[in-house]
Amino acid sequence: MMKGLRRLTAVLSLFAMTILMAGCSDKVVVLNPKGEIGKHQLDLIIISTVLCLVIIVPVLILTFYIVWKYRHNSKKATKYEPEWEHSTKLETIWWSIPIVIIAILAAVTIKYTHMLEPSKPLEHEAKPIVIQVTSLDWKWLFQYPDQGIATVNYIQFPDNVPVEFQLTSDAPMNSFWIPQLGGQIYTMSGMAMKLHLIAEEPGDYMGMGANFSGRDFGKMEFTAKATSQAEFDAWVQQVKDSSPALTTEGYEQLAIPGVSEVETFSSIPEGLFNKIVNKYGAHNHGSGSAEHTDNSGETTNEGATEHEHGNAEATMNHEGHVGHE
Repeated sequence: MMKGLRRLTAVLSLFAMTILMAGCSDKVVVLNPKGEIGKHQLDLIIISTVLCLVIIVPVLILTFYIVWKYRHNSKKATKYEPEWEHSTKLETIWWSIPIVIIAILAAVTIKYTHMLEPSKPLEHEAKPIVIQVTSLDWKWLFQYPDQGIATVNYIQFPDNVPVEFQLTSDAPMNSFWIPQLGGQIYTMSGMAMKLHLIAEEPGDYMGMGANFSGRDFGKMEFTAKATSQAEFDAWVQQVKDSSPALTTEGYEQLAIPGVSEVETFSSIPEGLFNKIVNKYGAHNHGSGSAEHTDNSGETTNEGATEHEHGNAEATMNHEGHVGHE
């Protein structure tokens, strides 16, 4: 009686799990990508899962078969072979199949790793929009160097336009992630990473900090909104007309640990992003200059010495080890 009850409980649990998982496509947003990178990553997830199931499913079936076939039964006379220890045929089967699967999985992974390298610009006719990201305790600061504005815990950009994220940290290491657009990438102090994403349709996409970074790390969420180009331009103008300026003193207050609501700023201190990167100048990852065209059209060179600019642009070429996760 008890044995039958346990079996019934197991079957009902499996059935309930199947019903619950059937509606997960809307909850697990990574399975509902809205951008080129996210779609390629979903393809890799599906391919990897299918290849793994080629091994897992037969193993599970054989496990249940063997347990059932060789169960204790006093009425069944099972052949007793105490000297049996090797079968070349079986050894060949259960070693060759996994080796082939692993080789295929390795080839697929290498292909997608190179294709989805986060620092590689996306091939697109539209000019990318640059957004400079700084992870703080426990909030996100976004700067738009071309538009001259900044936001906290909110970003907006045109759909079907590549976005070049330049990322650093002025707090413990974190991980920047917009699940429906692409994989996460770490933000680290003293380094400027790059991540290229694109939203193929308008929408509000969930963004988050995907790395444990202290007391309120769970509140490091933001909205990434993709709109038409006209709506984006109107939003930028609205921010310029109605928001206060972000000063150096204001940034220092913003960087104090604590949670924050959505904020917008009509202007930003010149070279603030590079100053944040160069603030942790003990790590020199190369040489080069962090040049960017300011709002007046003139080219500025932030950090004229090798010690200063070594962490700004050169570290943007140091992301190969991160990848789209």
